[in-house]
Amino acid sequence: MEPKDPSRVAALELAIGARMRTRRRQLGLSQSDLADKLGVSFQQVQKYERGANRVAASTLVAASLALGTTVAWLVGEEASGRDDDEDVFRALSRPGALEILQAFNAIPDLPARMALLALVREMAASSSEEQRHSGA
Repeated sequence: MEPKDPSRVAALELAIGARMRTRRRQLGLSQSDLADKLGVSFQQVQKYERGANRVAASTLVAASLALGTTVAWLVGEEASGRDDDEDVFRALSRPGALEILQAFNAIPDLPARMALLALVREMAASSSEEQRHSGA
């Protein structure tokens, strides 16, 4: 039996946590709601979502049921076939990211969405430029 690679295990825990958080937020569940369904404290859900604690197999099964998905999806085995899925889920797990996406999708006017996108891109570019000049 091969020894475990700690960095690979940590990356898996982070990926599972990001998927749990993203799905929970898609469903409009609070950490307390999910904790109740799993029989754990909301602090434990926070630790799962941050990848700080490993999710036991039985808890993973319960989480998949509570979140209306599969264990395979939570561990990243069911994917769209895209290599950047994990990057997308990490990005969506950032506070406010899912809300921004939902609000953006709720804007019916295409020119307004494009203007907002241009603004955000400009803000990101400006922020990157400031970081380069400050030596960060």
